[in-house]
Amino acid sequence: MGDNIILIGFMGAGKTSVGQVLAAQTGMPLVDTDKMIEEEAAMSVSDIFAAHGEASFRETESAVLSKLLKRTDRAVVSAGGGLPLSEKNREMLKELGTVVFLKVKPETVLVRLAGDTTRPLLAGDHVEQKVRELLDYRNPLYEEAADIIIDADEKETGQLVTQICRELGL
Repeated sequence: MGDNIILIGFMGAGKTSVGQVLAAQTGMPLVDTDKMIEEEAAMSVSDIFAAHGEASFRETESAVLSKLLKRTDRAVVSAGGGLPLSEKNREMLKELGTVVFLKVKPETVLVRLAGDTTRPLLAGDHVEQKVRELLDYRNPLYEEAADIIIDADEKETGQLVTQICRELGL
């Protein structure tokens, strides 16, 4: 297993915020898979979804994960919310390092993402229903990929980082 710390979870779980603080605290670089994809494609995740569709985006996620396996060691990796959906990706995540699932309830997602229009899967009406359905589908897959599961509801970033460091013995 690699020495990386991989943060997974749903949109709004805190992967980016926790990743930034955890990276700073451990002195490890932060790698954000969505940012890598945006840089390579020279467009935002929303634009990639609109131009090429979700299936194409998911293939790109797998390719990025493959690259990370070859060249990333001792980093904090913030994985896109959908990255662990494929079995192949879940296996690669485990190979990459220790996978930490930041678990949130639908209510938490709705509060944290209120007014956020950058999430293609939550565009349009019936956002609460979409969040609940996506979480029902994704949570078992996140749990399957995870080495550590942390309840991220009603916790501040610092509390989550402290808990992750304690769990990892850092």
